[in-house]
Amino acid sequence: IPGEVVIDFNFRFSTESTPEALKARVAAVLDRHGLEYSIDWTLGGEPFLTPVGTLTEALGAAIHDETGLTTELSTTGGTSDGRFIAKHCPQVMEFGPINASIHKIDEHVIAADVERLKNIYRRLLEKVLA
Repeated sequence: IPGEVVIDFNFRFSTESTPEALKARVAAVLDRHGLEYSIDWTLGGEPFLTPVGTLTEALGAAIHDETGLTTELSTTGGTSDGRFIAKHCPQVMEFGPINASIHKIDEHVIAADVERLKNIYRRLLEKVLA
C-alpha cells in the first residue's frame, strides 16, 4: 500500500454547478473514507451559457442564407475555449467546420467548407454590423 498518492484531475462542469459545490463534494468523499489529504485547486475557466439574442439569431440567419439549413443551439462538441472570454462578452458562440479528424494525426478540413465558412462569417458580420 503506497504511503502517498498524487492525483491530477480536471472537472468540466456545467452552469448548474459551482466550483465551491464541487470542492465540497470532493471533500465529502475523501472525509467519508477518513483520508488525510491536501488539495491545491486551480480554476482554469468557468462554464457559460449564451442566451438567445442578437448574435445567435444573426449566426443562425447567416448559416441559413448560405446553406439553407435551420440551426439548433447546442452545447455538444467538447470543452469550449469560449470560457476564457465569456465574462468579458455578453454573447459567446463557437462555430466552425465539421471536423471528423479533430485532435488526430493529419487533422484536416474539406477545402470547400472553408469557402462556405468564409461566406457565413461575412454574412454574420453584415447582419451584426448593419
